[in-house]
Amino acid sequence: MRVGLLGAGRIGSFHAAVLAALDEVDELLVGDADAGRAAELATGLAARLGGARVRPVPAVDDVFASGVDAVVIATATASHAGLITRAARAGLPAFCEKPVALDVAGTAAALREVSAAGTLLQIGFQRRFDAGYRAAREALRSGRLGRVHTIRAVTSDAAPPPAEFLPLSGGLVRDCMVHDFDAVRWLTGREVVEVFARGSDAGAAMFREAGDVDTAAALLTLDDGTLVTATATRCNGAGYDVRMELSGELDQWAVGLDGRTPVTSAEPGGPAAPARPWPDFLERFEGAYRAELAAFAGAVAGGGASPCPGAEGLRALLVAEACELSRRENRPVRVAEAAAAAGIG
Repeated sequence: MRVGLLGAGRIGSFHAAVLAALDEVDELLVGDADAGRAAELATGLAARLGGARVRPVPAVDDVFASGVDAVVIATATASHAGLITRAARAGLPAFCEKPVALDVAGTAAALREVSAAGTLLQIGFQRRFDAGYRAAREALRSGRLGRVHTIRAVTSDAAPPPAEFLPLSGGLVRDCMVHDFDAVRWLTGREVVEVFARGSDAGAAMFREAGDVDTAAALLTLDDGTLVTATATRCNGAGYDVRMELSGELDQWAVGLDGRTPVTSAEPGGPAAPARPWPDFLERFEGAYRAELAAFAGAVAGGGASPCPGAEGLRALLVAEACELSRRENRPVRVAEAAAAAGIG
């Protein structure tokens, strides 16, 4: 099939190399708001592949006019909802990096378009395709852990993003912790019913100027009473750290605990800091990113269901919205309250 890649930035460049290597993809068309960037990516990748399976088009509009069979959206966040809508109206299956939109209303509107068109939409929650998360899910679902009473999630960036990114990101909770909210739901099969969240903006002034925080923590209660703590920060100088611990009555499992986890043991004889800690999300989740695009291509080629439907993005966003309300008002918030406030039944 012929796939259109929308966006030739950092994540788009990675996706381009993965897509071009997939057996299901006969040709990859690359479009970007910056035509020069799209041309540089496409020609460079085509040269490395030793063939013409990758070619640039002058603009994003040209991707839709080129008769592609599916699109992969890796553009700036603000454009996601519009491009999802455009793909749906064109009858095209779409993979889109999270989020669908930065707000609930925009997310719901785009998903209504997908539902009306009956097209496939896959949202980029790559942790669902990570080997560690998948193994932990199987252990939990098989009963090996027994009753899980506590889950602890950590998402820590090694360094803050550029200041200009912060006002466009939706904030730390919506941009980073939403991955944890989705992973918890996917792992457990349970829904978050109540949250209590706090945030700190004691770091660089750019966070306060953007109305954001550099560190946040949330206590989540699932519908079966399981307690979840989730923390996130933009300022983890030791390295990129994403972990999840699942504690049950029979066993305890940890995702993301390996020789590159940026943690130093304080115990005598304990492990020292890793020589090569994880630097960023692309390296830490490289295998997961490859697997999610392979799953998307397989679903499109085989006419299957989405491996991560758009509705999953909305459900995780509602948890994030509840956390933001809780953080602002310093009180526990039911997720149903955040949904009702956004007009979602």
